[in-house]
Amino acid sequence: MHTTELYSQYVTSMRKIADIKYSIALLGWDQECYQPKKGAAFRSQQIATLSGMAHDLFVNDRLGELLNRLNESSELNEIQKRNVQETFKDFNREKKYSTEFVEQIAQVTSQTYQAWLKAREANDFKLYRPMLSTMVNIKREEAEILGYENHPYNALLDIYEPGANTDELDVLFKDVRTNLVSFVKDITATNRVPADFLKQNFPYQQQWDFGIDLLKQMGYDFEAGRQDVSPHPFTTNFSMEDVRVTTRVNENDFNSMTWSCIHEGGHALYEQGLLIENYGLPLGEAVSLGIHESQSRLWENLVGRGFGYWKGNFPKLKKIFANQLNQVRDFDFYKNINKVQPSFIRVEADELTYHFHIMVRYEIEKQLMDKSIAVNDLAEIWNARYKEYLNVNVPDDNHGVLQDIHWSHGSFGYFPTYSLGSFYAVQFFNQAAKEISGLNEQIEKGDLLPLREWLRVKIHVHGRRYSARELCQRITGEPLNFNHFMNYARKKYQAIYEL
Repeated sequence: MHTTELYSQYVTSMRKIADIKYSIALLGWDQECYQPKKGAAFRSQQIATLSGMAHDLFVNDRLGELLNRLNESSELNEIQKRNVQETFKDFNREKKYSTEFVEQIAQVTSQTYQAWLKAREANDFKLYRPMLSTMVNIKREEAEILGYENHPYNALLDIYEPGANTDELDVLFKDVRTNLVSFVKDITATNRVPADFLKQNFPYQQQWDFGIDLLKQMGYDFEAGRQDVSPHPFTTNFSMEDVRVTTRVNENDFNSMTWSCIHEGGHALYEQGLLIENYGLPLGEAVSLGIHESQSRLWENLVGRGFGYWKGNFPKLKKIFANQLNQVRDFDFYKNINKVQPSFIRVEADELTYHFHIMVRYEIEKQLMDKSIAVNDLAEIWNARYKEYLNVNVPDDNHGVLQDIHWSHGSFGYFPTYSLGSFYAVQFFNQAAKEISGLNEQIEKGDLLPLREWLRVKIHVHGRRYSARELCQRITGEPLNFNHFMNYARKKYQAIYEL
């Protein structure tokens, strides 16, 4: 059989598997946005069944033989070869799982999510502990199934950030401790940020409408997506032409909706920027969660928390919320949205202390995987580390160990990608500013499409064509360098806090 026909068979097989996986994603989206409480049990079963079907299709011997033949072919072009190589790597990893294990982990994930919801409603970690313990045991088992070097956490980390390992992350977070902790102490010793005028009443519908306008300004395509409400904001996609975001609206805190809209919008632009011809193939998927997070953090922090962005948007905001913001100057607004203050909730943290939140989770996840701590002790350990790193006293479980949805999804190894993404974001934005003439002036005018197009060409369209390391090197001329973030932080916050 000719190579062209073999490749066509491969594409057909991959797209059939993608159809099932995106159907699972649609059920997951509904589970978090609209599913009635009584639907939970059968939803777990439905997701488990489809997960097993997708796994069986992917690891069958016919596809394996097809991949072997294509992998040995010299007739593939560069794009085709990369797709096959990445699929072959995924195939060899997935082959390690049994269908029973895949179905089990899917069902436990749905059940653990429901336990998390109940615990959140009751503000009681004890209601979550049994299912979380089950989940942790399964993730430990998964690490053994996949295999690893040096630490079991590396097996799980590689799922989200291929090629990353704990040795590198330990060095990175040491840099955070060495440089960022002392800088934050210098900042919080001052008192130069205006009173928090954003924690007053901002009506729901007006916030919602403003958030929609911000997404449109970024270039988010509402004909290929929509926004809904969920307990924990997220982005999901079922193709490049159906990418959905969620937010949450707190009428007494303007920050909650605004930053989740911009953040999730950044994720969504990445998914909408992937090439439709690569649907179901590796080059139609994001290269890593760290690079994915770089897109959301770039829009949220480098753009959305920049003074230039609000030069254009703040007058519009003042018209909408005239009573709340009538006496507020644009620079005071800018200073307020960049207020550095240790807090309990990760998703509402400022862009500096945010990384202390990630350190807590990274350390806990590592220790859960190597069994040096137990789930039963998690709340106490969590609270102690928040006291140590952020000097705050966690008042209850919802402000502590119950705040994140990720562990209920089994997403161990995911959290470090948030910090990696933030550091990539600064490095990418610095390069964009060099290559896009008048970028800052464009942002001030509300013209964000040149930046979106730069990101699309440099990052989005490639999918998994390059590794995260290769992509960073291609775009910026060097590997990930924490100094970019630290220099950006010093310049920005020394000006805000008059240090």
